[in-house]
Amino acid sequence: MNDIRPDEQQPAAPDPNLYNEDLAPAKQNWNAYNIFAFWMADVHSVGGYVFAASLFSLGLVGWQVLVSLVAGIMIVQLFANLMARPSQRAGVPFPVVCRMAFGTKGANVPAVIRGLIAVVWYGIQTWLASNALMLVLLRWIPSLEPLTTSYFLGLSTLGWLCFALMWVMQALVFWRGMDTIRRFNDWAGPMVYAVMFLLAGWVVWRVGPSNVGLSLSENSLSGGEVLWQMIVAAVLVAAYFAGPTLNFGDFSRYCKTDKSVRSGNFWGLPVNFLVFSIITVIVVSGTPQLFGEMITDPMETVSRLDSITAAVLGIFVLVAATIGINIVANFVAPAFDFAHVAPTKISWRMGGMIAAVGSIFLTPWNLFNNPELIHYTVGVLAALIGPLYGIILIDYYRLQHQKIDLDALFSAESGSTYHYQKGVNPIAIRSLIIAGLFSIPISLFVPGDLSSFALFIGGGVAAVAHGWQSGLWRSGARSATAQARNQA
Repeated sequence: MNDIRPDEQQPAAPDPNLYNEDLAPAKQNWNAYNIFAFWMADVHSVGGYVFAASLFSLGLVGWQVLVSLVAGIMIVQLFANLMARPSQRAGVPFPVVCRMAFGTKGANVPAVIRGLIAVVWYGIQTWLASNALMLVLLRWIPSLEPLTTSYFLGLSTLGWLCFALMWVMQALVFWRGMDTIRRFNDWAGPMVYAVMFLLAGWVVWRVGPSNVGLSLSENSLSGGEVLWQMIVAAVLVAAYFAGPTLNFGDFSRYCKTDKSVRSGNFWGLPVNFLVFSIITVIVVSGTPQLFGEMITDPMETVSRLDSITAAVLGIFVLVAATIGINIVANFVAPAFDFAHVAPTKISWRMGGMIAAVGSIFLTPWNLFNNPELIHYTVGVLAALIGPLYGIILIDYYRLQHQKIDLDALFSAESGSTYHYQKGVNPIAIRSLIIAGLFSIPISLFVPGDLSSFALFIGGGVAAVAHGWQSGLWRSGARSATAQARNQA
């Protein structure tokens, strides 16, 4: 087995049913800044801003929100580093890494789960960006108002035009490949920083330094309640980034060294997130003084600027940022995931377009406007993300001892390292089901804050179940994983 992949190494005689150019080991030419820019695109979004601002609703004051955000993002950094390593060393995307734990065919299970989650959120994020674009157009060109009176499938004519425009723009960036996506993110994140700094400066100038900061809140809690809500907030941060962190290997595979990945994660997560969070807290805490109410949507805040030109420019940059996060979080993942299901028939580009077309048929505006439906649809899938973490990480770090057999990742031959009967490791599937029986009910039916912990509960149960069934903690027991391979 190979502890680390020599540059440009390719698998010997790969099985065509497990291999195509998109799933093969990639050319590694990314550096730490590219990973930093990836996280800037992921963090500097309307969704990220609204999420951070929403933590005020837990009753926390500004500095408590800030501490919770930093604690949560450090958890994200830990898991990002762990998930990055196998993909960086082998140069392969997330679904190929899953072959080590689930088998060459069983890896389609985590791939499809992650892909379906991405399709749902891709449609929703595209609609949110198109809705923001529509607001800009209506303010800039009021004569478009008549196009908002007629509806088809729940969306106005102007809404359809804006959605189609955003859909095409994202598809064009994606279709040009990972290098174009990398370059797009390299400038999109910094541009959002510029807008956010200017917005924060404008808020401070309008309301005065004494009326913004880290101590403003509408609610107050006791000491024990504050600590609990801060823990809940930190867990929510980890859950918010659980999807892109799970398939982070789709990006770390392009990095030259593990050190560059870790450096990019450090600057892109705790450092970058801290600065972005401070700006968010300043802006949100100043909105009650400016507008008589707390506004958590940056689009709405920017749209209320005195200058129409400044408002349009600001919203344009925020829309661009939303495109960036949608591509990295919800376009690239299903592209690799769906290509993995049928490598001889589905390329990376085709996999991404399957997701994009599927997002239209979801009519995401209707899905987003039905909180109960989206809760049950995404909740079930998201509750399985934690178990996937548990299985993949304990398998790679404890059972595989961080060793990767590159040839076996693309081989279905009997006796190869990751060969199981019918290509599926039954231990991993059983562990996923067992953990899902815990995490799904907790996520959907347990009231209160406990449901926020479904990600970690599911991951812990899955790791224990997978390790135990594999003989990890049974002294003198023969590895159950080895038995499963030998019986194949």
